[in-house]
Amino acid sequence: MKVDGENHYCLLMAARDSDYVKKAYGGYFDVFLQAFAEEGEQWDMFRVVDGEFPDMDELHKYHGFVISGSPCDAYGDELWILKLCFLLQTLNAMGKKVLGICFGHQVLCRALGGKVGRAYGGWDIGLREVRIVKNLPESSFFHGLKEIPLNLKIIECHQDEVWEVPEGADVISYSDQTKVEMFTLGDHILGIQGHPEYTKDILYNLIDCLTHKDFIEKGFAENAKSRLEMAEPDRKSWEKICRSFLKGR
Repeated sequence: MKVDGENHYCLLMAARDSDYVKKAYGGYFDVFLQAFAEEGEQWDMFRVVDGEFPDMDELHKYHGFVISGSPCDAYGDELWILKLCFLLQTLNAMGKKVLGICFGHQVLCRALGGKVGRAYGGWDIGLREVRIVKNLPESSFFHGLKEIPLNLKIIECHQDEVWEVPEGADVISYSDQTKVEMFTLGDHILGIQGHPEYTKDILYNLIDCLTHKDFIEKGFAENAKSRLEMAEPDRKSWEKICRSFLKGR
């Protein structure tokens, strides 16, 4: 799947499309394109969850990489996860821009030497306010985004979290629920625990699916939905953050 253009980006898809997302958006690839892609770019998708990976000899042609969320555990030892970790180590060594979202945030941390596991506070589902640290590292691209507020609301859906960031990495955002909402390593690695690409309806559907499978209780699900109804995620700010990081501006 491609969007034609000069600048070249790669989506490493760690999840399969739900029936709802396929019907409403055409698949998660299109959800990511709406959030991050701009005119004049080419985006390729590799469904790593099914063992589909970019050719190692072609990594150099990509300007940046995005790792999606996943229902799988980033600390698991499935072959595709181990292969993904090796790929991420390679990209880091090449100095390539890599943006990890939710599972992607966690597996990126694991691959580069950090620690991940079950969230100490349990599931975090719904709208969460995160706080960007005031004293950002000198290499942080956030210095070019002075109009971005220090408090931002984002959609969350995870039961795992980063316990410890890789050596040399900086925690740049946290919340009442999760101590590592975002981290950076140099100016080429960015992990985000929440979902800047999600819309409310996608999360509503996920909540219903998790409730139906008895992964979460009905009371918890209703509370998550009510939090969603009370406010809106700061989608424009998150898209600006992600696009600015990937495009290097």
